[in-house]
Amino acid sequence: MKSKKLILVSHCVLNQNSVIEGWGRACGAFPVTKLLIEAGVGIIQLPCPELIHLGINRPPMTQQDYSTADYRQLCKNLLAPYIEQIKNYMENGYALQGLIAIQNSPTCSISSPRGILMEELFEICDSESIALKYVEIPEDYSESKPDTDLENKIIELLGEL
Repeated sequence: MKSKKLILVSHCVLNQNSVIEGWGRACGAFPVTKLLIEAGVGIIQLPCPELIHLGINRPPMTQQDYSTADYRQLCKNLLAPYIEQIKNYMENGYALQGLIAIQNSPTCSISSPRGILMEELFEICDSESIALKYVEIPEDYSESKPDTDLENKIIELLGEL
């Protein structure tokens, strides 16, 4: 029954309640997550270091604001058990299809400038020889505006299931 395929997702892809006030783009999870469920892929939700570090009422901050030794260490500490999970899955025949992240997030952006959590994640994955393909949710994505280009990118990321 198991697909043995996994996808990592930034926390707010599945929980827009974790986003700073006024910046949410969906009521709960982003609608594109239906593609993950329909494909039968296992979902690994990464933690939200911003929420853990400064709470739900945190102010908007930049990647430079978060680029501190303490915040980087928090990100590394939070990622450690996820890396162990991923390695365990992979050692037992599971495939990590990739990552869905958030464009222009100070923590979870992959494109320039890369968010702090993603900098740490990619560095750890490189050191552990874990290949990580990805798709970013565009900054203008919302549940009220379907994005077939994004959906096609996610389908491609998931590969043949």
